[in-house]
Amino acid sequence: MIKKRIIPCLDVKDGRVVKGVKFKGLRDIGDPVEMAAYYNQELADELVFLDISRTESGHQMMLDIIEETASKLFIPLTIGGGINSVEDISILLKHGADKVSLNSSALRNPELIAEASQKFGTQCICVAIDAKWEEDKQDWFCYTHGGKQRTDKRTLDWVQEVEALGAGELLVTSMDYDGVKQGFDHRLLSLINDRVSIPIIASGGGGNAQHFADLFKETDVSAGLAASIFHDKETTVGAVNAFLKEEGVEVRWQ
Repeated sequence: MIKKRIIPCLDVKDGRVVKGVKFKGLRDIGDPVEMAAYYNQELADELVFLDISRTESGHQMMLDIIEETASKLFIPLTIGGGINSVEDISILLKHGADKVSLNSSALRNPELIAEASQKFGTQCICVAIDAKWEEDKQDWFCYTHGGKQRTDKRTLDWVQEVEALGAGELLVTSMDYDGVKQGFDHRLLSLINDRVSIPIIASGGGGNAQHFADLFKETDVSAGLAASIFHDKETTVGAVNAFLKEEGVEVRWQ
């Protein structure tokens, strides 16, 4: 059995970690390098940095953050945000990223997934999907630009397309559940899992250790990602992993 992973996520804007609820109301959380070091001590399995800066100087700060973090830590780093070409990916990998996460750019140019996976390997390419339920359409749709723009792409179709193009992993955020800490979107995640064979990281809704246990018992996702509960010290990665072990969930943490 593949052991489950617990992954903290750090949204970085202009050199600072921020967090909102349902993609809105961003508040300052702290210094990304210091927070990454803390999660390294907590024995997080991986870290995800999402660069949500809107300026060139903000993106440059992100490169400096990645380089400094990678020089100090020994857990895999996945970087997302503002990646539009294989050249961008190459720069991130050279600065210390282990994997990259494509979102808006992949929807805009799906061939980027194929090109990147061929050049860098499928294990290096994660596709992030921000999915929201549309009541009038009775289906989930993909959103871009930090959850601001709805596309015509149905989520359950898109996951199959990106796997065929060479993505090695999916990072699925349920926008309906994001930041509200009421548990993960099991229905969406199970439907996606039925359609793809690549690993799925679940995001959106993790509010306590029980939510992670429920996630891994009721779906076949590979990892659970959260931000608010870890940033606000409502619980720790170590506490979640310890609880999962008690619940009989196989985790990497020892």
